[in-house]
Amino acid sequence: MTKPNRLRAILGGLFLLLAAAAATHAFAVLAAPSLIMGVAIDRVGQSGRAANQWQWRDQVSPAQRDIVQPSPDLAYGACAFDLQRGPVRIRIMPGADYVSLSLYADNTDNFFTINDRKMNGQPLEIALIGPGGRAPEGAQLVVESPSTRGLALERRLAPTREAFAAADAVRRAGVCEPWAGPR
Repeated sequence: MTKPNRLRAILGGLFLLLAAAAATHAFAVLAAPSLIMGVAIDRVGQSGRAANQWQWRDQVSPAQRDIVQPSPDLAYGACAFDLQRGPVRIRIMPGADYVSLSLYADNTDNFFTINDRKMNGQPLEIALIGPGGRAPEGAQLVVESPSTRGLALERRLAPTREAFAAADAVRRAGVCEPWAGPR
């Protein structure tokens, strides 16, 4: 092989290597978050059979991994929301200790978070609407999701069995359901 042909072969190989690296990077940055979140939404929502309703998790043990690195000091609830048919009501109740609500779009972006400090001991009710959606009548707090599907994640401090039982009783008064008017 002559020097110019060898140089062309090396440059061609480097070009292919760089093209493959760029494609892999683009996939990781653009497609992977949506694929990962799609799996999470399907798990929580049981492939659409349980959309727009809270799924309460038992007290976390070291063996559980359906939430990445779960904390044994927290009680978790998750709701796979689907806004294709309209707004969803999400209500969480205050607790004796820390409580938070985080909303995630279908690409893993966290677009809303609130905790007990901002709730001031009051129940929190959100009208969650889809991209460009209209606020439902009677809604006091409207949050617009950047996607029609996503996850709501509630966390409550529950470091002991007794604290978990108390947190579990309070959290079950919360709702994640299609909006059916003011309450």
